Amino acid sequence: MSTFPAAGPHADNAVPKRRRSTDPVGIVSFIALVVTTFLMLLPLFFMVSTSLKSKKEMLKFPPTFLPESWQWSNYKEIFDTLSFGTMYMNSLMIGVLTVIGTLLSSALAAYGFARYRGKGSNTWFLLMLSTMMLPYPAIMIPQFILFSKLNWIDTFLPLIVPAFFGSAYNIFLLRQFFSTLPEELFDAGRIDGCSEFRMWRQIALPLSGPALATVAIFAFIYSWNDLLTPVLYLSSTEKFTLPVGMASLTSSRFRIPPWHLLMVASVLAMLPIVTLFAIAQKRFVEGIVLTGIK
Repeated sequence: MSTFPAAGPHADNAVPKRRRSTDPVGIVSFIALVVTTFLMLLPLFFMVSTSLKSKKEMLKFPPTFLPESWQWSNYKEIFDTLSFGTMYMNSLMIGVLTVIGTLLSSALAAYGFARYRGKGSNTWFLLMLSTMMLPYPAIMIPQFILFSKLNWIDTFLPLIVPAFFGSAYNIFLLRQFFSTLPEELFDAGRIDGCSEFRMWRQIALPLSGPALATVAIFAFIYSWNDLLTPVLYLSSTEKFTLPVGMASLTSSRFRIPPWHLLMVASVLAMLPIVTLFAIAQKRFVEGIVLTGIK
């Protein structure tokens, strides 16, 4: 008759525990990840640190990593030196409208390319993709002449209206996602009497959250960081965007560029991007993975 160990608080001690084997590859990978993270965060730390230094301390060599005296007044000075609040709101308004226009136009075009497979559809799709190979300087002069004929110079329209005509890259990204949606869903919609627009609005869009979030982030970042287009079309100071204002800090009107104020502007300009990515991070990663974009 076999005997079993008595149950009790020390019963688990009767079974010897296996020691975890040390994985050298995992340790090296972890160390490499820590070092890479530190190197990636070092410029960010230096930017925030410089934004809190005085102008005199900023010019010291070798530079100090932490401010000797924390100049929180720099964040107020940037609003006195530039019309920073106005520029911030201009960039924010243009970015939001650009995202709306990009989502509407690109989603409609992508739905058409994904759901309609008629004669010549692939040819038109390849023709649309070929426009991605055109550099912006190639179309910059014709666009400027067109917008000048429309009296759009020194207005926000040249920065916003093109977004409502779609983007080849965003159309491609959304088309790849729409192509993965089951055809049975759209067959059921047709049986229920749905129009194509209603199927796009009530079937395709609700199922495409990750892809739409990805397009929204890309469109906002592009608009938020765009410097060339505002410089080309805007001439009034009250209509300048944030990149134009930040570029003016390094202009010849300053004998020594106020780098501490430029770092302040960089920190404040970074906040919407970080906030947007933090909110939509999960859907952004899903959209990149599900659409096959590496």
